[in-house]
Amino acid sequence: MHTMMDYPLTLVPVLERAGKYFSNVEIISRRPDRSIHRYTYLDFYHRALRLAECLTSAGLRRGDRIATLMWNHSTHLETYFGVPAAGGVMHPLNLRLHPNEIAYIANHAQDRFLIVDEVLLPTFEKFRPQTSFERIFVVRQCPNSASREYEDYEDWLGQAKGDFQYPKISEQDGASMCFTSGTTGNPKGVLYSHRSMILHSFAETMADTTALSRHDVLLLVSSMFHVNGWGLPYTAAMVGAKMVFPGQYLDPESVLNLIEQERVTITCGVPTIWMSVLAELEKQKGRWKLPGHVRILCGGTAPPEALIRALDPYGLHILQAWGMTETSPTATMSQVPAAKLSGTDEQYAVRAKQGWPMPFVEARVMTPSGEARRDGQTMGELEVRGPWVASCYYNAPETKDRWSADGWFRTGDVATMQEDGCVKIVDRSKDLIKSGGEWISSVDLENALMSHPAIREAAVIAIPHAKWQERPLAIVALKNGSQTTAEELCSFLGSKFAKWQLPDDVIFVSDLPHTSTGKLLKTELRSQYANWQWDQTETPQQ
Repeated sequence: MHTMMDYPLTLVPVLERAGKYFSNVEIISRRPDRSIHRYTYLDFYHRALRLAECLTSAGLRRGDRIATLMWNHSTHLETYFGVPAAGGVMHPLNLRLHPNEIAYIANHAQDRFLIVDEVLLPTFEKFRPQTSFERIFVVRQCPNSASREYEDYEDWLGQAKGDFQYPKISEQDGASMCFTSGTTGNPKGVLYSHRSMILHSFAETMADTTALSRHDVLLLVSSMFHVNGWGLPYTAAMVGAKMVFPGQYLDPESVLNLIEQERVTITCGVPTIWMSVLAELEKQKGRWKLPGHVRILCGGTAPPEALIRALDPYGLHILQAWGMTETSPTATMSQVPAAKLSGTDEQYAVRAKQGWPMPFVEARVMTPSGEARRDGQTMGELEVRGPWVASCYYNAPETKDRWSADGWFRTGDVATMQEDGCVKIVDRSKDLIKSGGEWISSVDLENALMSHPAIREAAVIAIPHAKWQERPLAIVALKNGSQTTAEELCSFLGSKFAKWQLPDDVIFVSDLPHTSTGKLLKTELRSQYANWQWDQTETPQQ
């Protein structure tokens, strides 16, 4: 028994708060013609309510999925709140996936309507015949647009009378939906509740996490179709932070221009984005006058320690986060505690780890024997549970083995955990290399390779070996104008790794393949080099 009010944790109070208390705060978007669109939270509030009203008038039923196919901009933000405010589920489609995959996702989710950027109509047309959207609304940001085949989003919003009344919404109702990237099997859906989104947003405001507040200027580089823009649009709206959206332009020059012009204090994105930003800063030294301290929430894959070190002098400070579609996404954060600040090397070593579980997220490292270990050495599968961790996939009962018998989500990541709870991802379980009965971490080798001054990016994969079962093969891309050799790289690695852990060969390529969200696409590399033949006359000394 208690005396507290039963107040549902939904996105509705967040939307109302944004309109009432942050009415003059700017929301900025770069349009397809590179012009800048500015409006305020009050404008956003009214437009989100108009969207909710129009959806209701169109016959939206509670729980209906409304798909979006859009870049990062203010209209996309309106769907983040307008759709769930009407009782629907906002479902961003990953525009970088293969058309067949996008069609599969839209059909599996049973998306009813689609809201699509005009500039993305050619992408939509590739999978349109495989889908059955009832209505399609086009967001036209280009002047003198000629295409009128579909319904115009602005004309549709213009039909709103301004008398929208919120339906009764439970905090357990679905608010948004995202699908995994589908690197193994079909993509799998995760349906997020209002409650999970609110709790995740609260956690992102804490000083020990991202510390996002109304004093910040957020540049949302991470795609809004990738795990709800990492939850940051919800959090920014809750605290009233100024938001900056880059549209479709994620090249380093465009990103740096926005950071400088809008005085950005916090941004986000996968490591490949910041590798290209670093290269541009080194190429054009002194061009940009950046704010003194910009926090970069970096995830997707682990940022190399060398990248963290190299960006610090420019005032760009990487804060590593780990998570998955199934964890909304943020589950751990590597905020360095005061006790770790004594030595520079120790500080960077900690920042290069995935960090400590967020409040209310529990994590454990489970060995194959079913024992949870926290000694900083023993490797096992990372398992998590918490209020914003999925308990199942959407309409996919065949995947129930991804959860343990006692309800923890099996991430598929192999990790170690220190006694104080700090997590270090060693590898994906499918990417570990087993050589002569011993495990080799491809992630550790990749991070070490990328600390070499000539290396822009590196991947390490397992190749079958007649004697040792598997051996590591390194595939590297060099920085422009740089040169090195396989022998030099192995010598460079020799100071950090035992001889038997070193790659048996190094392949030099111009670029490495990536998934739609910027992760190294090792499945493609394994397929490409599946028939690689080792020189059997030279074998490592185990």
